[in-house]
Amino acid sequence: MSSPSLAAASPSAIDVVRDRADLRGRVLRWRAQGARIALVPTMGALHDGHLSLIDIARARADRVVVSIFVNPTQFAPGEDFDRYPRDEAGDLARLAARGVDLAWMPAVGDMYRPDAATTVHVDRLTEGLCGPWRPGHFDGMATVVAKLLIGCGPDVAVFGEKDWQQLQVIRQMVTDLDIPVEIVGAPTSREPSGLARSSRNVYLDARERPAAEALNCVLHDTAAAILGADPDDDDPIGNALARGRARLADLGYGRIEYLALVDAETLAPLDRAPVSGRPARLLVAARLGSTRLIDNIPVVATAAA
Repeated sequence: MSSPSLAAASPSAIDVVRDRADLRGRVLRWRAQGARIALVPTMGALHDGHLSLIDIARARADRVVVSIFVNPTQFAPGEDFDRYPRDEAGDLARLAARGVDLAWMPAVGDMYRPDAATTVHVDRLTEGLCGPWRPGHFDGMATVVAKLLIGCGPDVAVFGEKDWQQLQVIRQMVTDLDIPVEIVGAPTSREPSGLARSSRNVYLDARERPAAEALNCVLHDTAAAILGADPDDDDPIGNALARGRARLADLGYGRIEYLALVDAETLAPLDRAPVSGRPARLLVAARLGSTRLIDNIPVVATAAA
């Protein structure tokens, strides 16, 4: 999509901006050249999953901005804000090697004025799943994503599907607030074992890795049980989910927050097998030692199912 006048950044260096006015000036100059702009919001500690988002953004735009901001308002009380992985030098090297045009690294004071009195709250979609376990998380996430989108003004923004609930909340927010941006969901990037890539995977020790790597297998086996349930079973969904939770407990997961089958768009819980043509999703959140892992997969019914 790029033309010679809109060449990607050099692999040896990357421009970094920390001031919103500077960012807007860069974006305006690109727009004057006719460029289409993509934003990939991150909290840093970049891994191959983030790089896959950048590749998708590059395929859809002429210029790619990656934001790195560890957002304090989306961490619930007692969560890992202070110890969240941070590696500015390593992150910038990865972005430069990927040909990213601009790294936006705002300070907390630039994102949140001391007298700020506005928070973005998305109703309904935030009530279940992670909502009860992470009080305040989705308000903080929605607020910062709105500020990132408004601050950059991209044509397209790319988010991973690993946090499916977050993706649906962002889509709803953008629709409700008429923010002129296309939200693209990127397939979950996985390690060879099937474990969903996450910056928090660095918390896992050698003893925990096998159980972490089995999480996706439990999801797929549970989905298969749901789709192939015995028609005489009086509670096929509930029983399949209960067996899945039991397997996670046997693997050593200390707190299983949820293993749930939901409508993929509304996130409403489903108490019966998915209907052909209607998207469903199986989601899990569970703690392994000090690490909170999340994952999800589509559950697709066929006409013959």
